Amino acid sequence: MQTFGDMPLLISSLLPADNGNFVPNEIVDAAGLRYGYPEFIRRIRKFANVLATLGVEQGETIAVLDWDSHLYLESYYAIPSMGCVLQTVNIRLSPEQVRYTISHAGAKTAIVHPEFVPFLQGEWKDGCPLERVILIGANDVGGTIPEGVTVHSDILTRIDDASADYVWPELDERATATRFYTSGTTGLPKAVFYSHRQIVLHTLAILATFGTSPVQGRLHKDDVYMPITPLFHAHAWGTPYAATLIGAKQVYPGRYVPEKLLRLIQDEGVTFSHCVASILQMLLDDPLAKEIDWKGRKMLIGGGPLPEGLARRALDTGMDIFSGYGMSETGPVQTINHLTTAELQQPMEEQVALRTRAGRPVVLCNIKAVSDDCAPLPVGVDGEIVFRSPWLTAAYADDAVASAELWAGSWLHSGDIGHFGADGALRITDRLKDVIKSGGEWISSQQLEGLISQVDGVSEVAVIGVPDEKWGERPLALIVPVAGAANCDKRVLDRLAELADAGVLPRYAVPETVKLVDGLARTSVGKLNKKVLRTLYGPKE
Repeated sequence: MQTFGDMPLLISSLLPADNGNFVPNEIVDAAGLRYGYPEFIRRIRKFANVLATLGVEQGETIAVLDWDSHLYLESYYAIPSMGCVLQTVNIRLSPEQVRYTISHAGAKTAIVHPEFVPFLQGEWKDGCPLERVILIGANDVGGTIPEGVTVHSDILTRIDDASADYVWPELDERATATRFYTSGTTGLPKAVFYSHRQIVLHTLAILATFGTSPVQGRLHKDDVYMPITPLFHAHAWGTPYAATLIGAKQVYPGRYVPEKLLRLIQDEGVTFSHCVASILQMLLDDPLAKEIDWKGRKMLIGGGPLPEGLARRALDTGMDIFSGYGMSETGPVQTINHLTTAELQQPMEEQVALRTRAGRPVVLCNIKAVSDDCAPLPVGVDGEIVFRSPWLTAAYADDAVASAELWAGSWLHSGDIGHFGADGALRITDRLKDVIKSGGEWISSQQLEGLISQVDGVSEVAVIGVPDEKWGERPLALIVPVAGAANCDKRVLDRLAELADAGVLPRYAVPETVKLVDGLARTSVGKLNKKVLRTLYGPKE
């Protein structure tokens, strides 16, 4: 029997207005809707009423296919709080993969932006589990929805007209609240899932970590928050829950278009955001970026390494850029790279190196570098990074083999190679599958990418290993040059030779070949897809 001293940790408890807090800030949607937190709470309750009226029952999975909107934020709370499971669908997957994830999740309901209705209209390999589709916006589905699926009209109008009188049911805090699918480079997407308890603890840990940073990279009530990591991807790194709990002003940009994102940053006064490195590169390349005063605006980079060249470019604008680390399987945040007061006094050259670390563990996270037998390694020694924390996914749903590999030795395995420094910060040196072994020596592709990214004329870079008869493998640097840059390949090779002469880089790590390319293959969440790059640029049989 539940007592008042043992209240469950539920997503509904993350709503500030329900806790009686006065919240003066707004939630802003790029489409023009703007409202305060009391209305936000009412809309969430209305949302739950709409779903219940349409026949949604507790325990069901509800798939959401949308851009980053106020409705998506509302779904973060309404769906789990009514006792259903929120499936955030990765709209950058192929239509076939989208249908697979919805089918695998057994979602009976899909809330769908009209642009994504075609994803539902192809062949369903294992049969379509959907019973109802609820449209966002226009009512014309523009094609054939699978037979037996009921299509309901515009959910936004339904929410406007619904009653706000809804009482959240009593739930088990360990019940599944959310589910989404990883977008790996091999095989079908894998399902990870999180409980109410895990999401609440992750939210509190984020706030404890960001709120106790002495100077740099803090997240607080006066910030204006806008995600540039999709809401479908790993809870947008959990930050919408944190921003909501402290009542910060929030801005939701819809579809990511560089000019629109930059205007929102400027017009709404955005002070805290996060994205992958390729998105930041895209923003800084837009002419409008030069009109923005970036001083003090905080930008967290994750989903892959922060190239040193990009870090220097951002620092030159005055931006407070820093990195973090985690995985879809880890909830996701595990480390944040806040600089200490002393580190902030270091020269700019040192700042670049410091800000591109993976960072120090978030509170409650236990992280170590281990050998092949899962034994901890000393400071400075590379090994696989493994985790234990209260918000790691328990398994891959319906995949016992992959789950056993993920949790081998009772630690969650990242597949990343790295080490902790004497400063307590984690540095990721490569992916296990991407590290290059040449003549018996290991070469870090990420180290090479970081060095090459700082060469004038380099816009983007990826380093892959390609087979070599003599050495087994050799590094190949793939470079997207800045428009108009000449002799970029020669400058890169000359610079790497200088670094090898200076002892910064082993001579065996210097690639013989640099290839200029028009673009680099990436996954659906913006990470370099080195499997595809090896197929494209490796030797042809």
